[in-house]
Amino acid sequence: MTRSSIQPYLVTAEQMQQIEQQIFDSGMPVEALMEKVSAKITQRFINWLGEEQTRVGVLAGPGHNGGDALVVARELHFQGYEVQVYQPFSSLKPLTAQHARYAKSLGIAFVDSMQDLAGDVIIDGWFGFGLTRPIESDLAADIAALNQQGRPVFSIDLPSGIHTDTGEVMGTAIKANRTACLGLWKRGFMQAQALAYLGECELIDFDIPLTDVSAVLGDQPVVQRLTAERAIASLPLNRSATAHKYTAGHLLLVAGSRTYAGAALLSGLGAVASGVGMLTVAVPESIRLALLPQLPGALLIGCPETDEGAIAGFPAGFEIDKYDAIAFGPGLTPTVPALLETVLSANCPLILDADGLNLLAQDAPIKKLKSRLMPTVLTPHAGEFKRLFPNLPNDATPGAVVHQAAKESGAVILLKGPRSAIATPVQLWFNPHSTPALARGGSGDVLTGLMGGLLASTTKAASAEKPVAEKTNSSRTFTSHTLEAVLGAVWWHSQAAIYASQDRTVLGVDPLHLARNLNLGLQSALPNTIP
Repeated sequence: MTRSSIQPYLVTAEQMQQIEQQIFDSGMPVEALMEKVSAKITQRFINWLGEEQTRVGVLAGPGHNGGDALVVARELHFQGYEVQVYQPFSSLKPLTAQHARYAKSLGIAFVDSMQDLAGDVIIDGWFGFGLTRPIESDLAADIAALNQQGRPVFSIDLPSGIHTDTGEVMGTAIKANRTACLGLWKRGFMQAQALAYLGECELIDFDIPLTDVSAVLGDQPVVQRLTAERAIASLPLNRSATAHKYTAGHLLLVAGSRTYAGAALLSGLGAVASGVGMLTVAVPESIRLALLPQLPGALLIGCPETDEGAIAGFPAGFEIDKYDAIAFGPGLTPTVPALLETVLSANCPLILDADGLNLLAQDAPIKKLKSRLMPTVLTPHAGEFKRLFPNLPNDATPGAVVHQAAKESGAVILLKGPRSAIATPVQLWFNPHSTPALARGGSGDVLTGLMGGLLASTTKAASAEKPVAEKTNSSRTFTSHTLEAVLGAVWWHSQAAIYASQDRTVLGVDPLHLARNLNLGLQSALPNTIP
């Protein structure tokens, strides 16, 4: 394990407490650690603030988060900033009380109310990780007043009022402009309900011994944060000099209907951008010729269709088992269950999206998924997920629920959202790289095609490494390659949306613009591998 390898780890409050206790039990004085951490916070705050020296208001809590805030207040005072502290608590931890007493001895002003706190910018050090009770009464009123004032806020570890594990607002919470997470990323940072309060986020690594991290989390933590380095490593960017179209994977994309022809186009463009060696797109015959000019490199297969213009089945003589991966569902309409049964029987990895998920939800999805010998990837949004797994608790955090669903079904599940969760039966990942530019119909179709192309490529590469017979006995053999395709596609898709929004507002990133910026977005992101 290296210093950079702790960047993906996501911890609960209990795990962070255990890690800190490991540090203290090894002999690190609490006082020394607080000084070290606070020095780093001070420098990050100054970097964020810029060169302008301004008045700083500090919210100091009763615990060690408040102690950190008081040390920061002291250091800013020494550097010439005008500092005021608001600490509306009668009972303080001993070390925090010492820092408060010393700050007062230096002439740092302590005020009696939020209204008296005159800072142009606020440092929030009321509550860090581990808050379990709702904020109420006078403190809640203070937070409401602060949020209404619109003063920039820099929060230490977590915005006060945010639950460490779930991201839940505990009664009320401070809305930060920037949050400096201490030591290790907390799981609350990956929950959608916290996003409106976190602002820009950064990690302050204070050199936690790697042995202490491993002692609590193990060498391969179950829950991780998807970093740029990890995602890039999963992409098939380094092709052999002898590669050709038959070695780069063959994807079958089953998509589209007369009503939703655009879904076939968008997912097809996503697949083309993936670099997959060969692409076959099965669509209703009535839309095949309209799509041909847009997907000139693909083999377009016209399928028999229903009176409503949906695919009724594959053409006579169609060979479902000759593909390295299948992506099934965008724009199909959920009217032909027999089509799903055909692709479920295929001897290759399968991605189910959109109407593929709706068809699956109609009849014992867990049973059907567990009976497949090859890997299955599900890409639901929240509503589709509930239809697939109605018996799982709705009040649990999204990560916990999707991980449980993966365990029960054996599938790799991508739960799409502002912080998408990717689960296998043994691991859970969160994607912190996203943008509201993706809040458009059709964006998911682009992702499905991109993911399908990557899955076909990684599957083909894996099949070249070992005899086929060794891999067809169990879906577990393919799980790692399947996960690589999902992680790479989710990150790449997000980076393309971020890139595409640079020359227009987030409202202007329509799915066609997104698809056409997939490779430009990837190229732009490749040098920027900071987690």
